[in-house]
Amino acid sequence: MPKNKGKGGKNRKRGKNEAEDEKRELVFKEDGQEYAQVLRMLGNGRCEALCIDGTKRLCHIRGKMHKKVWIASGDIILVGLRDYQDDKADVILKYQPDEARLLKAYSELPENVRLNEGIAGGMDDEEGGGDDDYVEFEDEDIDKI
Repeated sequence: MPKNKGKGGKNRKRGKNEAEDEKRELVFKEDGQEYAQVLRMLGNGRCEALCIDGTKRLCHIRGKMHKKVWIASGDIILVGLRDYQDDKADVILKYQPDEARLLKAYSELPENVRLNEGIAGGMDDEEGGGDDDYVEFEDEDIDKI
């Protein structure tokens, strides 16, 4: 029977809470970084994100964030661009909803980005899309059927 040499198993790791409720300083982008909105999660620590510059990139979630920071579609993230691959990037930071609203207020994010919708796709201007669900038929159309 092997000896347990560690301090505990997966339940100990699950119980760790790394102070999520604390306020952290707002991080702005630097050279070689870009804001992006997650379009969909692909699995294996990867996601597809639409960067603010209009490029769709395959993003890799870094090991420090993997299984600690949960990223869903529609989240605003900070990605590090690669010098040698323009279509790939690395996720550096996930912004909380209140931080994303502050970025939009500081004009770091464009106005057409939708926040907290769950489903991304807020990059395109879609006006008046709610009227398509209601269809009105006249009595004559029903009698012809």
